[in-house]
Amino acid sequence: MKAATLKELEIFFKTCESEYDVLVPIELHDGTRSLGKITDGPLALAGGFILQKTTSVFFPQRETMFTVGIDKKFTVPEPPEKPIMVVGLTAEDAECLEFIDKFFSTDYHDDIYFKKRDNSVVFVVSGKCGKNGEFLKISGGKCDIELVYDGDKYIVVPYTEIGTDLEKLLVCSTEIASLEALHKESDALPTNDKDILMEASKLIAQNRVTEKFWDEIANRCIACTGCNLVCPTCTCFHVDDLNFEEIVVRERIWDSCQLDGFMREASGHNPMGLEGQRTRRRIHHKLVADLDRWGHVTCFLCGRCDEVCPSNIGIKAVTKEIVDRFGKQ
Repeated sequence: MKAATLKELEIFFKTCESEYDVLVPIELHDGTRSLGKITDGPLALAGGFILQKTTSVFFPQRETMFTVGIDKKFTVPEPPEKPIMVVGLTAEDAECLEFIDKFFSTDYHDDIYFKKRDNSVVFVVSGKCGKNGEFLKISGGKCDIELVYDGDKYIVVPYTEIGTDLEKLLVCSTEIASLEALHKESDALPTNDKDILMEASKLIAQNRVTEKFWDEIANRCIACTGCNLVCPTCTCFHVDDLNFEEIVVRERIWDSCQLDGFMREASGHNPMGLEGQRTRRRIHHKLVADLDRWGHVTCFLCGRCDEVCPSNIGIKAVTKEIVDRFGKQ
């Protein structure tokens, strides 16, 4: 396996721009990180998860579904000129993307999504390169290529055919024989958050969490919708028809279950009219309803909602409160 320096990877990503729309983690002027072009700022692979919703590369906040002209001509968006290469996902992000792929292909194949997702290339970054140097879990296959940082260089691990082809194009001066020690370190990472999440899922499913609790959590919510804006597995959207002089454009836009109009019906009736109901739904959906539908919970503990929530009611925080208050009854 090849082992590349940050500079060697930067050169490699620049060469890929002739064939791909390359998006990499870059450092912004304030020291934060964002996905952008390799020319937009210094390459910043280390630092843990990128705060923005990584699945937005394929499911953006706002996008055109189709247009209709006065001549009744129906037009759908064309695929991007180049396939997308996105670099910098964590192992948790890769699990989120795997779910989003399943969501948009089950029962109905979403052509708009897959025009961007098909032929794309996904790089996960793991190893000793998390925030403050913490170890990031090794994905082990839920991407095309993984870059595992050993504290000195990024070990390049391809998993797919396209990943193998790209790895051959990477010019670097070092090869690494084994990842065994790094895999052991990854396997030894604590699972406390996962254990708490699954215990909270059981307690909610068993109706042991009271409505009073959800009202208490809701009272702390300011409906900023930050949790939905950064969550890689939030899929809700609403549709707007924009009527211009000679054309109508239908767009889909992310929606939020924390807004009071989220489920309001045309009659005015709102089955989720109370803030406590919407707060319960946000957690119940990912930990219970999706477990029933998909066979697994759809929170993969990326940590973004807890990072952005000004009221400390991200999923990690809420599930810990649930287990502390209702797990010993």
